[in-house]
Amino acid sequence: MKAIGYHQSALPIDDPQALVDLTLPEPVAQGHDILVEVHAVSVNPVDTKIRHRQQPEDGQARVLGWDASGVVRAVGERVTRFKAGDRVWYAGAINRPGSNAELHLVDERIAGPMPASLDFASAAALPLTSLTAWELLFDRLKVQHADPAQENRLLVIGAAGGVGSILLQLARHLTGLTLIATASRPETRDWALAQGAHHVIDHHQPWRAQLAAQGISDVTHVIGLNHTDSYITQIVDVLRAEGQLALIDDPEHFDIRPFKSKSLSIHWELMFTRSLYDTSTLARQHDILRRMAALVDQGVVRSTVTRSIRGINAANLRDAHARIEAGTTRGKIVLEGF
Repeated sequence: MKAIGYHQSALPIDDPQALVDLTLPEPVAQGHDILVEVHAVSVNPVDTKIRHRQQPEDGQARVLGWDASGVVRAVGERVTRFKAGDRVWYAGAINRPGSNAELHLVDERIAGPMPASLDFASAAALPLTSLTAWELLFDRLKVQHADPAQENRLLVIGAAGGVGSILLQLARHLTGLTLIATASRPETRDWALAQGAHHVIDHHQPWRAQLAAQGISDVTHVIGLNHTDSYITQIVDVLRAEGQLALIDDPEHFDIRPFKSKSLSIHWELMFTRSLYDTSTLARQHDILRRMAALVDQGVVRSTVTRSIRGINAANLRDAHARIEAGTTRGKIVLEGF
């Protein structure tokens, strides 16, 4: 089967060997695995991080990709949720080969039925970001338990990217939170507002004055999607006492001490934790993706694809990685068809 991967990590993305076309044996479905004929994939920051940090064993290649949509070709003997011919979407597991391949094995418990109203490209843009956003809101911050008698406000740092785009939609439709997004360029400000933000501030400028100009004295929740450690002082300043911070990025240094006086809580979210540790809540990701499909089909949530590239191959994936590494993307980049 065709696949795309790398033999040498940490190469610059303009090096032709950074990602190469491969021919690999076809995998076989066993146990809880379904074998998916991949129709479309999207690219996430995690792809570029793994490419830089993880060196394959000698003679081996690492296949990336943690967002896909496709059709089930075969199922393992323990599969109960899917059958051959079903259309599925999923983000997969970080400790297994990725979805940048014609055929891909994924555990049925972390896959879901694809929205009936979407094509494969539009669907592939959503699984990883939807799972991350859902888990941030409802599993880490547990915003569903916020006191409705209070004025609950969520500030999202770097809200115009893939996770932020879907998170704003979910929070706007499923919670009563007032949503403040941070964005610095006109196009990203407009995008954040279109996804559901009530207000937008510039993260490059002091936050306190910008919030005050909107009549906002403080926030109860903050979600950091990138460069969170650059904003620690301002996060602590604007969070209400006993507020909460959740983050997904990987700060080099993170000093927790400033959070003490306000009794602020900190939560880290990694969408891959459940599959990485085979937790008792593993199948919750199937349930989340099933619920997300219903929300999409009801018109509550929209796909966040902003760039669609025809052809899943090394050249196109190198181009997508370069755009992600530039750090200026809105929404999601999707590649379709081998």
